[in-house]
Amino acid sequence: MLFESQIHDFVESLPWVRARKEQMAMRGIVEQQRRIMTPEEVRTESDKVIAQLEQMSAFHEAKTVMLYWPIHNEVDLRPLLTKYEGQKTFLFPVTHRRGMEVRPYDGEDMMRKGRLGVPEPQTPEYKGSIDLILVPGVIFDQHCHRIGRGGGYYDKFLKKYHFTTKVGICYSFQLKKHDIPHTLHDIKMDRVVSPRLTIG
Repeated sequence: MLFESQIHDFVESLPWVRARKEQMAMRGIVEQQRRIMTPEEVRTESDKVIAQLEQMSAFHEAKTVMLYWPIHNEVDLRPLLTKYEGQKTFLFPVTHRRGMEVRPYDGEDMMRKGRLGVPEPQTPEYKGSIDLILVPGVIFDQHCHRIGRGGGYYDKFLKKYHFTTKVGICYSFQLKKHDIPHTLHDIKMDRVVSPRLTIG
């Protein structure tokens, strides 16, 4: 038992273990704050994020843009789908046991709930280049570190798109002034866009 206790204490002392525990604690608090937002607050603040995005040259120059389907009051970027229809190819993530792939958006009629309960396109996998990836997250900091939903899907996926512009999307209360805990496996964003501020 003593040996097992020593192993437990050693594992608990590892930096990446401590970071993950701190991330979990922070994630729970901020997710609760987001879930109590009203539909009006979500729409108003999401529109402000879209306005910030539209000021970025990286967005205007992008031909292929990866979005996400918002869940639990996440910033809703879906108005971009109709506003830039025919001008940009929009992609959405599809999760599976091996990780995540992307498929082109071809209208809401082609969206079906996937294994995580999130709507996903029922189109063939897209294997080309992606100019801009808009990434959801629970918490970001001033150095563009990200705490995600907890599944690790984005971190694994983003490693394949090292040279693609990666932009984190969040509300103002999700953007922290202090450094948030992170590990070597957590992929940094190039920029973070909130309703009133873009950093990076």
